[in-house]
Amino acid sequence: MEQTTQALNVFIGLLRVSGKLEAVVKKDVKNYGLNITEFSVLEFLYHKGKQTPQTIQERILIASSSTTYVIDKLVAKGLAERKTNQADRRETYVAITDPGCQLMAEIFPQHATTIGRCFADFELDELLQLEKLLKKVKNN
Repeated sequence: MEQTTQALNVFIGLLRVSGKLEAVVKKDVKNYGLNITEFSVLEFLYHKGKQTPQTIQERILIASSSTTYVIDKLVAKGLAERKTNQADRRETYVAITDPGCQLMAEIFPQHATTIGRCFADFELDELLQLEKLLKKVKNN
């Protein structure tokens, strides 16, 4: 029973921390005219290159209907574009545009600094341990 009680306490703590981190990120990306989902998709494309909408949906953990909406908004802002796979014209990719890359090159270092401040009280070995423990929870 003790482990179950402690697990519930940890779960509540994770939810609170997640909420705090989400609030920090929302505030941070709002300064750039993006919402957190748009930023997440743009960041994914910036670091991983062109992707299918399905891959974006799976990696960013958003609903299928929301994926299309978010991509449409990024395309309308000129930050992303849809490209047809020339080998299989039924398949579409989403790619970051040059203006999208320029924006991410400008804002990502500041974003990384903002996130870093959230973990400023941790030593490197503590961050590595936390990452390991979170992966253990994720994979359970």
